[in-house]
Amino acid sequence: MNKVLIQRQAILPDPMRISRYQKSPELGPRVLFFSGGSALKQVSRTLKHYTHNSIHLVTAFDSGGSSAKLRNAFDMPAIGDLRSRLLALADETVTGNPAIYALFNYRLPESATQTDLFLQLTSIADGIHPLILAIQQPMRDLVRSLLKFFIDEMPAHFDLRGASIGNLLIAGGYVTHHQQLEPVIFLLSKLINTLGEVHAITEESLHLTAHLEDGRSIVGQHRITGKEAAPLESRIMDISLSSDPDNYQQTQCQLSGKLADFIQQADLICYPPGSFYSSILANLLPIGVTESIQRNTCPKVYIPNLGQDPELYGISTTQAIQQLLKYLKSQQPDTRDDQSINIILLDARFTHIDSNTKQQLAAKRIEIIDIPLVTPESEPYYHAEKLVHALLSLT
Repeated sequence: MNKVLIQRQAILPDPMRISRYQKSPELGPRVLFFSGGSALKQVSRTLKHYTHNSIHLVTAFDSGGSSAKLRNAFDMPAIGDLRSRLLALADETVTGNPAIYALFNYRLPESATQTDLFLQLTSIADGIHPLILAIQQPMRDLVRSLLKFFIDEMPAHFDLRGASIGNLLIAGGYVTHHQQLEPVIFLLSKLINTLGEVHAITEESLHLTAHLEDGRSIVGQHRITGKEAAPLESRIMDISLSSDPDNYQQTQCQLSGKLADFIQQADLICYPPGSFYSSILANLLPIGVTESIQRNTCPKVYIPNLGQDPELYGISTTQAIQQLLKYLKSQQPDTRDDQSINIILLDARFTHIDSNTKQQLAAKRIEIIDIPLVTPESEPYYHAEKLVHALLSLT
């Protein structure tokens, strides 16, 4: 099949295009996001009303919170962001599965004793807890079996405080599917009727490392984001992957053929708001990602962060654009910049790009599109619906 490049003049927002997608979201465009974390939660919940074909490639390197407990116990990739995105895209209408959604979203109490938490967990697995009783058969037994697999493999003294049942189900499925994430993510996405595709960028258990301007290398995503550890006080110069969670052991991973196909067949590729290094650039590290991006001639959109991102300490919007381009070209340095990014979508009232950078971007055939994306209600963040409408108008 030959792929033909057809250019058109876009209207932002495009009411006719948006209306058409809203009427038939099952026929909506394949908008692909490189992301992780919670920054895209509201955008995802809005997007599913316009397209059921969005693709979310999510980082799997988180090393903090409840993900850290599971990673330490099972030497597995981080799954918290995957669960969060599955939930954001879940069908919340009457055609969905609200009982499974409720269980998937439930967390065990933080304050209970380990004995009480274990009893509550086993009551769900045994099918006597109200949350599991609300689920219809045969889905109830399927969920119970996944949870039983987790309980059978759970290390002694595993800390259940605040544990997400959704995470435990994924972990149970990971164990029973021979340390593979794809089968269990597929299964759970069907159970909660996820209106889109969600995939980990890699299934290998690797750890993000930040190399700082002061010469230090910080291993572990939770030490970089400024949420569980003190914010960095030296600029990040580079990031890479480590096979060891504490001592830097440089390694690489390969993008799967399935994910390469998703990237190459997308109708629009988006580098969205979110933690710049740990959520966006980390997704570009596997070998094959940038090559797949450059093979696709669709629009490729970068949306700069608003507000304070601790990972961008000492880095301006202009420098962030330069960093993104550097990573996008790191594996194919001879390619044109506009093969990796051709649109920067922003609200100039909140994002400043100097005139010199604007001229440089224009020379690279990268267009800046300035439209209102922030409202008084959403400030200091993007308004989810306005952002979704802008992206859909570019497809």
